[in-house]
Amino acid sequence: MIARDAARSPVKLAILAAAGGAMLLTAGCGGRGGGPKDTAFVARDVDTLYTAAKDKLDAGDTKVAAALFDEVERQHPYSPWARRAQLMSAFSYYAARDYTKAIQSSQRFLSIHPGNRDAPYAYYLIALSYYEQISDVARDQKNTLLAKDALTEVVRRYPNTRYADDARLKLDLVNDHLAGKEMDIGRFYERSGRWLAAALRFRNVVDNYQTTSHTPEALFRLVESNLALGIPEEAQKSAAVLGSNYPGSEWYQKAYALMQKHAPGTRAI
Repeated sequence: MIARDAARSPVKLAILAAAGGAMLLTAGCGGRGGGPKDTAFVARDVDTLYTAAKDKLDAGDTKVAAALFDEVERQHPYSPWARRAQLMSAFSYYAARDYTKAIQSSQRFLSIHPGNRDAPYAYYLIALSYYEQISDVARDQKNTLLAKDALTEVVRRYPNTRYADDARLKLDLVNDHLAGKEMDIGRFYERSGRWLAAALRFRNVVDNYQTTSHTPEALFRLVESNLALGIPEEAQKSAAVLGSNYPGSEWYQKAYALMQKHAPGTRAI
């Protein structure tokens, strides 16, 4: 799994705290009762109910906080507090690592309040929720692709916000992860002697993830694959690109040695 900066890094916490602080209002006093009575579906005035939810969130009891924020909307759907509660419920689910409900709550908020000033944060919260579910490269990358789409949407819609700044950083990590998946599959094909299938995977990395850390190795693997396929001219092209862009890398040294051994008559790289 890629580095889990989303819920635990100081940068992210600062962003979330700032966003959350902008939405939270100090309400009238409300009791801090403990136990089941806090989430019991009993009628309470909106100030007391919202404050109880906020207190639970501040105390780190995120699941109870989410349930109470949901109750604010259920009991007082036409109150100004209902809109705030919807998004705070989404954040509470995210903090509780219930990412499915965090996404659903955020999407519901956007469907009801598409032009609200907190819409950028809702889109960002959706992206974070997918991002947190990214699995290691050996597993299916559906959530990685969903995270990429959601992060790209944040950047597209709100390019000059702090959410977009963080989304761009995460997109770099997501692309590196997707490139890693392609490399993993390509190396498997190489080991199986399926050189054409391997070359297609490595070419995808070079063409679509060229700014990632996997590009030098992908170029070397293209040299390997094309030599195995009997097309040294194509191998030489990859080696030349590797030498031009990564002249001091171990992958260029390996590519150079491979070309000298298996295609000595090819134009020097």
